[in-house]
Amino acid sequence: MNWLVFAAAVAVALTLAPYVAFGVLYAIVRPSGSPAAKEAAEPEVSIVLPTYNESGIVEQKLEDVMALSYPMEKVELVVVDSSEDETPEIIREFFADREHPELNLIEETERRGLAPALNDAYAAAEHEMVVKTDCDSLLPEDVLREAAANLADDDVAAVTGTNVEVLGGSEVESGYRGVQSHIQTLESHLDSTFIFHGPFSAFENDAITPIDPNSLADDTELALRIRRQGPENRVVFDPAVRYKEASHSAFRKRRTQKDRRGMGLIRLLAQHRDALGKHGNYGTVVLPFNWWFMIVSPWLVMLDVLLVGAAAASVHVLAGVGVLAALAGFVALGSRDSLGPLAPLYSLFDTQVSLFRASIELLRGKGDGTWEVDEELREAFEN
Repeated sequence: MNWLVFAAAVAVALTLAPYVAFGVLYAIVRPSGSPAAKEAAEPEVSIVLPTYNESGIVEQKLEDVMALSYPMEKVELVVVDSSEDETPEIIREFFADREHPELNLIEETERRGLAPALNDAYAAAEHEMVVKTDCDSLLPEDVLREAAANLADDDVAAVTGTNVEVLGGSEVESGYRGVQSHIQTLESHLDSTFIFHGPFSAFENDAITPIDPNSLADDTELALRIRRQGPENRVVFDPAVRYKEASHSAFRKRRTQKDRRGMGLIRLLAQHRDALGKHGNYGTVVLPFNWWFMIVSPWLVMLDVLLVGAAAASVHVLAGVGVLAALAGFVALGSRDSLGPLAPLYSLFDTQVSLFRASIELLRGKGDGTWEVDEELREAFEN
């Protein structure tokens, strides 16, 4: 037997094995919805909103907050701002004639990065439930009530949700979020989910702990730290907690957005590697699967591409060319949202590429806690 063909087959089988096992586990557990014992609740809420040069969209975001179906006298808005434009002036003017919600505007004198800004905002938050949301996201009117219903469960200390509409129409991101929702639902029913989402996450105030000032995955890091406090602090995903966020489909445009997220998650897993094997199913199933998906699998996927191409070429040179052409066509069609039902498969491949690139950048010592405005995504949000 051709040894290259054998090596390619073994590598592909090894890459797929954990995903097959996860799929079997999903079929056995058959998770649905939130695992929390949800109860109607109406706690006082602190909404944390970090802003940086958001003058074009911040008023729309504030209107979005005002439209929430929740008594605004029970809400405070904690804005932490490091803008160089008129964002803080727009915010102050918006609240000039409003009694509720109460505004706490923290203006930074220097731009230190997102994590230190959030640490200050969380420390300033006074209410029982603390919500973090991004300026370039939209929320449905019931989102606070859905989050509060999850936190009413004594064993749940944090909850995040799902992107129900990708602003800008990215089928690639929509496909990935669909797959991710299934993964996070299973994780939550096993114990807790790993990834928390910046557009909307909610936490019990007394469970919040400071995060690494250099964090690139602030929301997920906070959730991880909360879960590590004990089994009574589960951090869950609820598909009824919804939001909208903008994203790209084009392969190159996605790299900035996805690669940075990947860097943050990989670094976080490495920093908390001592949690493996601990904290119930969280450390024995959820974290190992994320280690595989985010750290091991991307390298294997790149190896698979090389070995499958080489194996095909060893059989016949035209077969090797055909494999490379098929991969190029797959990427080209996927980045143009032209793969139809295969879009989720492409979105997973695209994510593995981002995680591989993120690993390389981290090995090179890249990555800091500041963030830049993506003007094209801002346009998608405004439209």
